[in-house]
Amino acid sequence: MQTKITGRVWKYGDDVNTDVIFPGKYTYSITDRGEMASHALEDLDADFACNVRPGDIIVAGRNWGCGSSREQAVICIKEAGVGAIV
Repeated sequence: MQTKITGRVWKYGDDVNTDVIFPGKYTYSITDRGEMASHALEDLDADFACNVRPGDIIVAGRNWGCGSSREQAVICIKEAGVGAIV
């Protein structure tokens, strides 16, 4: 069975670490998941959080999500509505 995913594509390069996905300065000050989403990728792509739509797809380079283990990096992307990371 094949699954078809449709959405706008957001393409990023290699070595995007968890500190870039969710800025470390917010790690202990933001606990609301919706607010986390509003800061997703803000230091890499200031337009992402404002323009991402449910079902959009991130095409990531090598080593996406490297760095410190930060659950907020996963939560903010999920809460932003991203349908897939390839």
